[in-house]
Amino acid sequence: MTDTPTTTLLLVDDEPHVLAALQRELRHEGYRLLTANDGEAALAHLATEPVDAVISDALMPGMDGIEMLARIQHEHPDCLRLLLTGKADLNAAVRAINEGHVYRYIAKPWDATELRQTLQLALAHQQAQREQQRLEALTQAQNRELSELNATLERRVAERTAELQQTADMLDAAYGELEQSYVTATRVFSSLITQRLPKDLQTNATVSELLKAFAEQQELDEETQRDLQMAAALYNLGKLTWNDHLLTTPSERLYAADRDAYRRYPESGESLLMALEHLEGAAKIIRHHRERWNGSGYPDHLREHAIPYGARLLALAVDFVELQRGMILPRKVPRHSALALLEKFAGRVYDPALVAPFVELCVEQAPDLGLGGKKVLSLETARLEPGMQLAQDLLSPSGTLLLNRGKALSRSLIDKLMRLEELEDVRLELLVHPPEATEDEP
Repeated sequence: MTDTPTTTLLLVDDEPHVLAALQRELRHEGYRLLTANDGEAALAHLATEPVDAVISDALMPGMDGIEMLARIQHEHPDCLRLLLTGKADLNAAVRAINEGHVYRYIAKPWDATELRQTLQLALAHQQAQREQQRLEALTQAQNRELSELNATLERRVAERTAELQQTADMLDAAYGELEQSYVTATRVFSSLITQRLPKDLQTNATVSELLKAFAEQQELDEETQRDLQMAAALYNLGKLTWNDHLLTTPSERLYAADRDAYRRYPESGESLLMALEHLEGAAKIIRHHRERWNGSGYPDHLREHAIPYGARLLALAVDFVELQRGMILPRKVPRHSALALLEKFAGRVYDPALVAPFVELCVEQAPDLGLGGKKVLSLETARLEPGMQLAQDLLSPSGTLLLNRGKALSRSLIDKLMRLEELEDVRLELLVHPPEATEDEP
């Protein structure tokens, strides 16, 4: 058996019961726990022994947590820094990111599982960085040694070349782990947003599926696809500090201070991500996804191609989903009507060059419905044919379930739907899969 070094954590808070609560949460995790009740005591600990990570309260008498973490970043840059702060104190979190270079901030009161998972993620990220630095130093040392070898010693050169290749492979693996830590962080942030919203208002996963399908169809480059997926997972990040009323009210019904708060969420989301270099592209998309093609959007009133491509695309996906969930208008808009609205506002709100292929994708593949790319058509009852299969539950205008998804349509069933339209004076639009081709068909 090999000895694994114990991870040392320093817990800093001026309230003894908070320190005790943190110790209870972490005492079974295998960490060595140190405590301090103010910034000076914490710095004294760091001056006398190595500490892997510091978890500090933001508000403390004398030296506050943000000032202390800034000093730690300057004097002990390898020490991981996490900040405890209230959910409402967004300014303190942004200041901590700018001045203390904190890895994460944890909202108080914390969730025990979230606290442990965030700490595990942070330490894994730290370990990946340390391993990358070690391998880089090793590579530099081997490069210096290689430069001193005699050019005639071909065998030794070959051996060193093989060693360097192995080291380079290990460095690539370390970078891959570091990149994966950003992906994991994105999922953690996304789950925090999801927990604040009712199930029918949790849109991130659907938006992600739409963007993924569109990016693959248009063969977008790998970096753009990654930034779009990160932005889809995190575009609601700026809403974390909202109250429940603001979260559940359609945006077109917000007025005065509530409307101002709503318009600030893209900037807030970007601010929370500014310290994470790997998420710069996603942060830029999030900041500008409420801009409009004609310049009437926010926060910067950009217009046309001055709006980043990813932001123009994210706006389409978000509005398409949120219209159907009742998050924009005070009613839920049927899927086909939501697509019609995107087409109606092409050239005013949306990039007209993106609207056409986006609508075509939604009609033919319906990635937002989780159909695995199976072709889907949106048809009126008069255009239905026997053998077609419902791709989505059919509801009456009052919300009553008429037919379940997967139901195969027969001629008699189609006739009944047409009679229902006449009796109720309504027009039904069905999402269906076309009949499957038989073996005799070409």
